[in-house]
Amino acid sequence: MTTGTAPARDTRRRTRLIGLTVTIVGLVILAVAAAVALSWRGDLPDPVATHWNAQGRPDDFMSLDAIVWAGSGIGALLVLGFGAVTTLWGQSAVNRRIGAATTIWLALFMALVLLGTLHGQLGLADARTAGGVGGALALAIVASLVPAALVGLLLPGDPPQPADAPVAPEASRVPLAPGERAVWIGRTGAGPGIALGAVSIAVLVTLAVVSGMWGLLIVAALLVAVFVAMFAFTVRVDESGLLVRSSAGWPRTHVPLDEVLRASVVQVHPLREFGGWGWRVGRGGRVGIVLRTGEGLLVERTGDRSIVVTVPDAGAAALLNTLADRQRQAR
Repeated sequence: MTTGTAPARDTRRRTRLIGLTVTIVGLVILAVAAAVALSWRGDLPDPVATHWNAQGRPDDFMSLDAIVWAGSGIGALLVLGFGAVTTLWGQSAVNRRIGAATTIWLALFMALVLLGTLHGQLGLADARTAGGVGGALALAIVASLVPAALVGLLLPGDPPQPADAPVAPEASRVPLAPGERAVWIGRTGAGPGIALGAVSIAVLVTLAVVSGMWGLLIVAALLVAVFVAMFAFTVRVDESGLLVRSSAGWPRTHVPLDEVLRASVVQVHPLREFGGWGWRVGRGGRVGIVLRTGEGLLVERTGDRSIVVTVPDAGAAALLNTLADRQRQAR
């Protein structure tokens, strides 16, 4: 149904290449971290501390080999999983960026947590005397975010893939006279994700105060920024297509009219279909901006891509179909 067969093939090849590349890079990062950790064997206590209580004191211990292979194994499974998501569900640039950035972030985070917790034990005779790891944990989160964000930002977007067929005839329309203009604007926000985010932030702040691991406050501040950006969106349908924009101005996404195959109203179950709330990747590579259960706008577009936004008004779908039809007739 699209004229963009060559761009679509290029996108599929690019997606496979990106998925394979970030998976290999992630596994290499984990392997290097494991090698460095094992090279410290002569300077580390045996066993090493692997868990700390709320007061910042070690309360669980393992051999160096066990913690290295356990950490590397878990990290490898996560990298392989998100690398597969990038490869299989990366038909949209948004999904490729999310998948690739998450893959790199997980690899770096797991590697830095392993090295950070062990570095604090270098030269100790007894791991029970090790200090807290709040600073190492905060450093791992922040230091892994920068390169991961760069990966997401630097990946190329989708090439234009205009449709060569009309909007599906059975899709809803609104009556517009020739030359008549119309705009639809809606907003979506709140939902259970806000409550979960607030609880997570409160727990982190409380843990930082109780344990004295003040580095956790950096993590809490990052979570605040994420929830400000991800849990309120404005949705606009006009003669440029569909625009979904965070209340913070970013992130945002745009679907041009010439790529709209059909817009419709669907019932959305965020946890079941997308694994949670916010900007998500759903089954089959569907992009989801889902903040609550209930009615949502589904836009199917060229290149086997689609997006779901939880806005409770069927008028957005009908207007988008009408404007897409008009755009095709004007070509």
